Amino acid sequence: MAELPTGTVTFLFTDIEGSTRLLQELGDRYVLVQDEHAAIVRQATAEAGGVQVSTEGDSFFLVFPNPAGAVRAAVAAQRGLATHDWSPGPRVRVRMGLHTGEGVRGGDNYVGIDVNRAARIAAAAHGGQVILSDATRGLVERSLPDGASLRDLGEHRLKDIAHPEHLHDLVIEGLPADFPPPRTLDARPNNLPLQLTSFVGREEPIAEIRELLGRTRLLTLTGAGGTGKSRLALQVATEILTEYRDGSFFVDLSPVTDPALVPSAIAQALGVPEVAGRPILEAVKTHLHDQELLLVVDNFEQVAAAGSVVEELLTAAPKLKALVTSRVVLSLRGEQEYAVPPLEPPDPERLPDILTLGRFEAVRLFTERAVEVRPGFRVTEENARAVAEITARLDGLPLAIELAATRTKVLTPEQILPRLQKRFSILSSRVRTLPERQRTLRGAIAWSYDLLDDVERRLFARLSVFIGGWTLEAAEAVCDPEGIGLDALEGLTSLLDKSLVRRDEPADGHHPRFFMLETIREFAQEQLQGGGDLDLVLRRHSEHFLALAVEAEPHLTADDQVEWLDRCDQEHANIRAALRWAIEAGAADRALESAGALWRFWQQRGHLAEGRGWFEEILAMPSGQGRSPARAKALTGAAGIAWWRQDRGSAGAFYGEALAIARELGDPARIAEALYNDAFVVAGDDLESATRMLEESLDLFRGVGDERGVAQVLTMLVMQDAQAGRWTSVIDSLEEVTAIWRRVGDRLHLAFDLVWLAFAHGRGGHRAEARSAALEALELFREVDNLTGIGIVFTDLAFLANWEGRHQDAIRLAGASESLRRRVGGPPGAIGGLLEGDPVAEASAHLAEDEAKRAWQEGLAMSVDEAMALARSEPGA
Repeated sequence: MAELPTGTVTFLFTDIEGSTRLLQELGDRYVLVQDEHAAIVRQATAEAGGVQVSTEGDSFFLVFPNPAGAVRAAVAAQRGLATHDWSPGPRVRVRMGLHTGEGVRGGDNYVGIDVNRAARIAAAAHGGQVILSDATRGLVERSLPDGASLRDLGEHRLKDIAHPEHLHDLVIEGLPADFPPPRTLDARPNNLPLQLTSFVGREEPIAEIRELLGRTRLLTLTGAGGTGKSRLALQVATEILTEYRDGSFFVDLSPVTDPALVPSAIAQALGVPEVAGRPILEAVKTHLHDQELLLVVDNFEQVAAAGSVVEELLTAAPKLKALVTSRVVLSLRGEQEYAVPPLEPPDPERLPDILTLGRFEAVRLFTERAVEVRPGFRVTEENARAVAEITARLDGLPLAIELAATRTKVLTPEQILPRLQKRFSILSSRVRTLPERQRTLRGAIAWSYDLLDDVERRLFARLSVFIGGWTLEAAEAVCDPEGIGLDALEGLTSLLDKSLVRRDEPADGHHPRFFMLETIREFAQEQLQGGGDLDLVLRRHSEHFLALAVEAEPHLTADDQVEWLDRCDQEHANIRAALRWAIEAGAADRALESAGALWRFWQQRGHLAEGRGWFEEILAMPSGQGRSPARAKALTGAAGIAWWRQDRGSAGAFYGEALAIARELGDPARIAEALYNDAFVVAGDDLESATRMLEESLDLFRGVGDERGVAQVLTMLVMQDAQAGRWTSVIDSLEEVTAIWRRVGDRLHLAFDLVWLAFAHGRGGHRAEARSAALEALELFREVDNLTGIGIVFTDLAFLANWEGRHQDAIRLAGASESLRRRVGGPPGAIGGLLEGDPVAEASAHLAEDEAKRAWQEGLAMSVDEAMALARSEPGA
């Protein structure tokens, strides 16, 4: 074998497309076809100065000292394959991918991210296609072979690659060039998280799992913590993504401890909003009913009592499949278990040669992770035995191997081994009751823990209080590193270096978050519980996130509402834990105030049922029965949740008690707000009484100088004018109100009042002004994905379309609004003459019956984007 080049090299991967189908079709003749294909690829490689690194089945891994040679080889190979006579069988089509990067050798092969990137680029290509990375494109675009050119394919997400890769198609004159989009993660709907490290080995388990998924609909990957269940499930889901028409979705249950919240977690992963008055599980069933989709549910063991949720979904959705990871079997109907094996380590007693050693999966993983922290690392004759013994001593457990490999940054394998063995001997004498594999993993974690100094250990333990991750700022506030003599950034950096903490790169440019793998977090929690910091850290954690909830409240309707809604979503698991601590600690006022601050988050992000549950529990706390401002605030939030769940009775009761408390407290601002809120419910039955309440509220708001309160009441006071048809008066009042909202930066109230203003302009005959106001409201709601608001605007525009004479469009828009109402619930109802009436009935009077029915079905079938496009279209377009 020729010497493998190092330094900057260009990797070329090739693979026959549909090789399994060809094998079945050709039978014994496939061996001859494979040999003919191999001869063409090898000749092109040799003539261009390349080296064959390895072959596996019908795929080649090739390397070239210069990128121009790699491109020449790819062009020559594709031309040779295209002109070869493959009769009597079908033409052999080969996919190819090239990437230029650092050639880091590991035994008789290469290791490192650049190899993985090249392999993933090749996997994205179609048969007969050659795809180049942007790095290769930059080096060859001025020296392409005759008859070759490049076509920009844009950015694409590749399996196991953290950031999108800019890809280019190598167009070869005379050969097919019209290929479908690359076979990347963008090819099907999905939310599969990008992995920051390469996936090593597991070819046999992946093949077995794929085969099992072909004949079962519920497959549970089982194994102790650290065996790589989650990563294996994600890898399988990524590899078979294109086999599912509606994609693959990942549900992370690690931050969920309450089985009742499992349906909400699944709904959130799928993007299924909560429907008012309907269990969220029913909404998920409806969403999945006709979908051909793979659902990956991770870390099920801690909420195993919710296993019936998976059963119900599989029953309701006949084309759905579920891939679950759990430390225990769920014992569900139709469940197939697959016990995830460890990686195969070598036998140190029968040590193979260096080339063979490098093929063991456990050694490959150790080498790749070592290269990440020490780029020059290689398995050599000197360290081979130590590497083999380390991986064997760690039973091939991926997490344990990764932890050990990070130590190569400062230690050689020969130095790592005795330290690891010492830690295991101590552990074995202390925890003999644990299974061997669990002792091995705990030993690896404990060894990394032992390498920390005392203050780093305290920080590590304290960080385990977070659920679902944390920011640097949160670590500083909750863990008080300065109080134990440690800089937070330095402490986190040390824990990152030792792989006890991981960093999550945000895709939206926000501050990075940090997290622990669940197995490591469990170990850290044991240290926290065994020390004297537990109560202090739990209290600080709760105080920090309850304070965050209160801080978020004014932002949830303001110009920066998207940022704060996203932030609350990110910290939702921590907020849940903080509320739970407050309840168990009897801190009623903190719980009441925080829940009252969070209701707009729960409402806008589709957590209505969860919000109701929190309010029921918190309002029932014995220590929270006092007639306090905090209780009034929580009652107001509970009423808001009930209102959006279309439960007017509960909303009225909550608002009524809040008003009574406000009057007892004698605070004019609180009384004004309570009167305004209560008037919403009263207006449905007694508009005159509601008007009197609003007038009293208006006087109080003006007395305390609350401009926002004044604007809210002025909006409600237009009801009498609207019912009387005094549209000029309604318009004047609403324009005054929207001017206030623009001035104070309240986008949520601005959007809702623009809806009413649009309706009033339409009733008043001002078509252009009506359309302008409605479309502005539509954009405001779309910015924050407020589907309830979007549905209200569609109804608004349906009225307007009727008044413009566009009766079929009116019915389509009403149908789109009804579709959203069925998905996410609708407004609690028309209020005092605003949006009253039936645009469908009005439009149908101008159409034939079949025209009206067809338009209604078209509207119901529209996606949000299609309905948005119709809404934005000009009359007559």
